[in-house]
Amino acid sequence: MKLDIIIIGGGPIGLACALQAKKHGLEYCVLEKGCLVNSLYNYPYNMTFFSTSEKLEIGGVPFVSIASKPTRNEALEYYRRVTLANDLNVRLQEKVQSIVPVNGGYEITTTREKYISTYIVIATGFYDLPVLMNIPGETLPKVTHYYKEPHFYAMQKVVVVGANNSAVDAALETYRKGADVTMVIKQNEIGKRVKYWVKPDIENRIAEGSIKAFFNSTLSAIYEDRVDIKTPDGMVTIPNDYVIAATGYQPQFDFLKKAGITLSDDDILKPTYDPLTMESNMKNIYLAGVVCGGMDTHTWFIENSREHADIIIADIAGKQRAAAI
Repeated sequence: MKLDIIIIGGGPIGLACALQAKKHGLEYCVLEKGCLVNSLYNYPYNMTFFSTSEKLEIGGVPFVSIASKPTRNEALEYYRRVTLANDLNVRLQEKVQSIVPVNGGYEITTTREKYISTYIVIATGFYDLPVLMNIPGETLPKVTHYYKEPHFYAMQKVVVVGANNSAVDAALETYRKGADVTMVIKQNEIGKRVKYWVKPDIENRIAEGSIKAFFNSTLSAIYEDRVDIKTPDGMVTIPNDYVIAATGYQPQFDFLKKAGITLSDDDILKPTYDPLTMESNMKNIYLAGVVCGGMDTHTWFIENSREHADIIIADIAGKQRAAAI
């Protein structure tokens, strides 16, 4: 199957690229290894976005939500309706396995098909690979890096690792369902990026002792019935039923490297791209969305990377016009 553009990733930014490609009359296809907007689908069921709905809009399609800050379910509904209303060419549950340069373009092999495309846009996000703690017991069934909803943890002893939005939401929600919650926080305070309407709540619950917290501490080991916590005062062992490790996520660096994209040689592992065009060091392979930040996953969000779609497709359309002359 020969196309102008293959867009890898069916999240909001991948869909924004598809909308622009269709607008410019380019032959495109979106390949998504999971469900539509797979990362958002994996968010906690009760999550509310930090951003207002208009900042999550793509393609100029209005996003109407009940409150100013939409929920996960409202976002899923919005992006699904945008996809269907615009009849976007999206192929779901189709994972890209390899990208190989051929005859001035690229051959893309997936779990179902082979494609030939002149241009590629990688918009794969970062939510699929958790940042591991690399401690004994992390692979036990009682440990999860993906918190969904609180009822499961009712009346259980829960340890939440982390101090940013995901950790705070998990701690507060499980506490309010009757869990005995302990937070393990590497820093000396709750994260500064925590939603401003939630931050006082978690700080007050910790101050009153409803939620216990070990600051300047790390989880050292996990066992079936307990955990070890390394604190400034020494090792502490507490009984435990479940661990929610809200330690963050990272892009698929191996996938980027196999595609030939150069990563920075520091801890950020930032992929190489031209900020004026979003083209990577590989000719005609573009990067879009949060994947551009490497391990600095708080650089790009939906609201400030929507413009990547306009930049990328404008550059590709310009190349196409130049080639036709």
